[in-house]
Amino acid sequence: MHALGRHDAQQAGAADRPRSAAGTSTRDDARNGAPANLRRRLLRSAHGPRRSFQKFYAAQSARVRDSDRKARQEADADSSGTPRRRTDVRLALPAALVWAASVAGLWLPPLALAGVCCALLVLAALLLRRTFKARTSRRAPRGHGKPARRSFLTTMAVALLLAATAAAHSAVAATQRHDGPLAAAVSAGKSVVAVLEVAGTPRALTAPNQAGPPARWSVPVWTRDISTGGVVLRTRAQLVVMGGGGWGTVVPGEMVRATGKLRPADPGKEEAGILTASSGPGQPFAPPILQGAAKELRERFVSAASFLAPDPRGLLPGMVTGDTSALDEGLNSAMKSVGMTHLTAVSGANCSLVLGALLLLARRFRLSRLPAAALAVAGLGLFVLLVGPDASVLRAAVMGAVAVAALAAGRSGRGLSFLCLAVIGLLLVDPGLGSSFGFLLSVLATLGIIILGQRMMSWTPPFVPRWAAAAVAVPLSAQLLCGPVIVVLQPQFSTYSLLANVIASPLVAPVTLLGTAAVPLVVLAPWVATGLIAVAGTFSAGVAGTARFTSQLPGAALPWPEGVPGLLTMVFLSVLTFLTVWAAVRPRRLVRFVMAVHSRIVSLIEVLERYAAGRLESYSRKPRRMPAPRFPARCFPSRRVLPKRGPGLDRAAGRGRLGYSTKLSGRKP
Repeated sequence: MHALGRHDAQQAGAADRPRSAAGTSTRDDARNGAPANLRRRLLRSAHGPRRSFQKFYAAQSARVRDSDRKARQEADADSSGTPRRRTDVRLALPAALVWAASVAGLWLPPLALAGVCCALLVLAALLLRRTFKARTSRRAPRGHGKPARRSFLTTMAVALLLAATAAAHSAVAATQRHDGPLAAAVSAGKSVVAVLEVAGTPRALTAPNQAGPPARWSVPVWTRDISTGGVVLRTRAQLVVMGGGGWGTVVPGEMVRATGKLRPADPGKEEAGILTASSGPGQPFAPPILQGAAKELRERFVSAASFLAPDPRGLLPGMVTGDTSALDEGLNSAMKSVGMTHLTAVSGANCSLVLGALLLLARRFRLSRLPAAALAVAGLGLFVLLVGPDASVLRAAVMGAVAVAALAAGRSGRGLSFLCLAVIGLLLVDPGLGSSFGFLLSVLATLGIIILGQRMMSWTPPFVPRWAAAAVAVPLSAQLLCGPVIVVLQPQFSTYSLLANVIASPLVAPVTLLGTAAVPLVVLAPWVATGLIAVAGTFSAGVAGTARFTSQLPGAALPWPEGVPGLLTMVFLSVLTFLTVWAAVRPRRLVRFVMAVHSRIVSLIEVLERYAAGRLESYSRKPRRMPAPRFPARCFPSRRVLPKRGPGLDRAAGRGRLGYSTKLSGRKP
């Protein structure tokens, strides 16, 4: 019985036995009936305070994490009964790599781009091979992390393949900028006569204090034939024509003849050169039927709105079709100072309203899923044709088409995935969009609405209407991400930008829907179009009045630092604004966060105190060593220094045994 009891005691103490090899005798002493306080002291001296420090800190961290998780779950349950949906970020990495490859293709020479393409392809092949081996291997254990790891490797491989495709496309355009007869003509600055195809909408080049219509225009074109020095070059390269006069009236797809002088483009641009036109577009060929009809509709819409007041007369065509030719210069400056110029740049909001109206119309007539999707995509395509293929319009159109296709297939919508697919598709078709600030601002605004806007709307209390929450969350979230880029382009801070956009947001939808419906009716039913234009003009007058009123408030446009300092300060201000909004709408979460931080600080202080106390105790329990003699003992045996000991029995230094001292007094015995 005694042996069995001893065996059971040994097994019971095995759970508390440390696994390190050091301190075996200490463990034996602690196991063989030592008192509790002595056992704790021996174990502490065996392991030291380091292990207790780690254990205590881990326990405190786990306790704080559990309390934070419970508080977060309670807050989510209080705010909404349904659990919040996780954001799908699988396509974010491919979109980022494709964008990076597109930008690199604008700066690197063709040889370097070829090396980048080869490296990306090799990495993609290695990842695919590793993924295939992991799936076909029978020896690999199947754990919870294996499928996620294989999914990540597959996503990474696909992202590298897409990036290699974008880099290869950029390399083709880079050869026209660096090599060939066209590059030689551009570097030499030769005068040419060229047949060009208009590739985009003309953009006005206005001076800072210029009044009236713009004197010069910037038009992206594709070359067909270039004659210089008696040599005809038949090549398709992208140029930018800068000229005045009639260059503002050309439409995309139109063939024109131009004369001028070539010069190199700025570094990082997608065009092979710049053609400074010495005259207007000569001998224009007939434009395509659809582009010509869209141009005529825009001109008729501007003429039909001429009966309105001066401000809505110029603002209504800009908000509906993007035509700002009749916009007053004072109103344009006021909208710039308060951050409302995005209303005259047709983008995602217009496309979303058009898509929503078309889907509601299809639902009204009880169309099935596929016919409704076809109607929505066809209407969206006609709207893009009407306003012109700008970067922001193309992004919104492709994203809307992907969303409609997902709805037609019965898939639930995921805004971030649709945005990433739109970015990947557009950059693969035109890598030059990677350097477009308009495309960047459009993507950032949409990303802010998807990531931050929905989160802000979920923070609002239940008694706040959803439309009111959206009226504040949508412009604020877009401004938080677009602000750092805007201050780089225009170094000023619009103090009342949020206020002006919140006031004008209820007026934008009627202007867009009624104005877009009036565009085709200008030709089909002019009297109906006049009524719609009058109602839409009333709402656009409210937008113009909001811009003028807020721009006249004190401190409407404050100066801001330029360059990188301005960018970093605006990023800091955006983060601070987001945290302020979170603290204002979630005071309980703020209190919980402060208490959690306080608990962590207290736990850390307690851990440090325990650690310091353990270190001091370990130092105090170490045996004191006598100072070493000044001279080696083997050299001077007669001068060996012996430790002084008192009378009686004591422990010899470093020997571990008792010795008897005969030094009873100062005399010899």
